[in-house]
Amino acid sequence: MIDIHYWPTPNGKKVTILLEELGLPYRIVPCNIGKGDQFTDAFLAVGPNNRMPVMVDHAPADGGPPLSIFESGAIMLYIAEKAGRFLPQDARGKWEVTQWVVWQMANQGPKTGECGHFRRLGDTRGDQSYAVRRFTDEVNRLYGVLNNRLYDRPWLAGDDYTIADMISYPWTVNWAGQGQDIEEFSYFKRWFEAMSARPAVQRGMSVTAGPAEDIASLSTEERERRMTLLYNQRARPAPAA
Repeated sequence: MIDIHYWPTPNGKKVTILLEELGLPYRIVPCNIGKGDQFTDAFLAVGPNNRMPVMVDHAPADGGPPLSIFESGAIMLYIAEKAGRFLPQDARGKWEVTQWVVWQMANQGPKTGECGHFRRLGDTRGDQSYAVRRFTDEVNRLYGVLNNRLYDRPWLAGDDYTIADMISYPWTVNWAGQGQDIEEFSYFKRWFEAMSARPAVQRGMSVTAGPAEDIASLSTEERERRMTLLYNQRARPAPAA
């Protein structure tokens, strides 16, 4: 059995899409990142970066004790390799997929996340116009990367559907909220519609982690606690020797 420490964000949904495509049994361990579950000592034991998702495989291939892996890209590479699907085993095919997994982790995810952050923030913390323009334009560039890649192939890594597609899709669902026009990217749009139509993608995207939380119902003190916890984080002290 695989445990996924999870909250329904694009980073979490990448992994559930893969698990649904494979039809593997898994258990969702809710990690409410708005509340700060990722900063507990229990979570730190499996996720040293204090970010979800984290996977714990209770039946690793080597027969040893449970194996924990953090970072969604590493999790997907591990699961796909163990299952023997959605990650080619020949050198050229494997690295074709791997480079797009790394691209998503290093470029699409972080830049799209910053774009969303500053667009949601508005002027509540001062003039954000430079940051909004900077990251909205960068996300536009990244949609162009996808569009240009897909003009002559059905999937990001070529003829076959792989984890490169699964890892990239969740961050594109909110293209309108990112200030983008899908009609600008016709090849990307064709891929996006093909991804959206896959039943396993639909199931993976719909995975929850319990009832939705009504942020408006939180007290002023709790909202302030969360803002203090989540923003402007600095280094966590190392344990004493």
